[in-house]
Amino acid sequence: MIKFSSEVREAEGANKPIVALESTIISHGLPRPRNLEVAREVEEIVRAAGAVPATIALIDGVIHVGLEADQLDRIANDDNVVKASTRDLAIVEATKKSAATTVAATAHIAHFAGISVFATGGLGGVHRGHTYDESADLIALAETPIVIVCAGVKSILDVPGTLERLETFAVPVLGYGTTKFPGFYLTESGYEIEHRVDSVAEIAAIWHNRFELKTADRAVVIANPVVNQMDLKLHNDILESGLKAADSNHVTGKAVTPFLLEYFHTHSKGESLRVNIDIIKANANLAALIAIALNN
Repeated sequence: MIKFSSEVREAEGANKPIVALESTIISHGLPRPRNLEVAREVEEIVRAAGAVPATIALIDGVIHVGLEADQLDRIANDDNVVKASTRDLAIVEATKKSAATTVAATAHIAHFAGISVFATGGLGGVHRGHTYDESADLIALAETPIVIVCAGVKSILDVPGTLERLETFAVPVLGYGTTKFPGFYLTESGYEIEHRVDSVAEIAAIWHNRFELKTADRAVVIANPVVNQMDLKLHNDILESGLKAADSNHVTGKAVTPFLLEYFHTHSKGESLRVNIDIIKANANLAALIAIALNN
């Protein structure tokens, strides 16, 4: 059911640390041609830190853990690549489509493939003003034992609502060097988190302790704040106008996030793109260090 790239297959055989990377940011999150450039750069960051990157996607209905160069190019540039969450995996397989995987689908496949660490940009969560409109990411975190490094949840979402859901699902959220929950484009979302860690050794100890205590049946979220955030006023102005535009255009459900991210890219004069790229690069580096610590 899964095909491994030659690099990932070799890493698994040699028991090397591996970091899972999502592909939705490549196909639907960043503009061309920068998306392919960033995908390659992120993989190199993982390698430079001492781990092996495993970008996950589906090619013609087949799950791939780790992409060869031509496959990465296809995910970045093929207009027929769809966006797949966990509910879509069996359908995409059966219909032989190609798909980029969301946080939920990437976490599921990574765990299925024996990978314990996953780097992404921002998590999905509860949508603003829609009590029952929640990302499948939250369910995946509640059901998948994996360390996921992120810059919090996307600031276009209901941040306190998302934190409440994570608490309900007993998903631990650890601030890396902070007790302020990050807001994706922003270093701080305005909300506190209870637990802080200051080293990958602490994260590794918590991960191993959870298995001993039989509480390791769900994810551990590592909230890694962006260093150079977007200008706060610019962010808030774009978010307000973007939410109004989504409402007036009747954009709902899973279409809201890509709509608002594109709105940010269009109206921020390159600032949101810069921050988005900074986020995934920093998270990939931290995830690689965590994977190495877990592997020791």
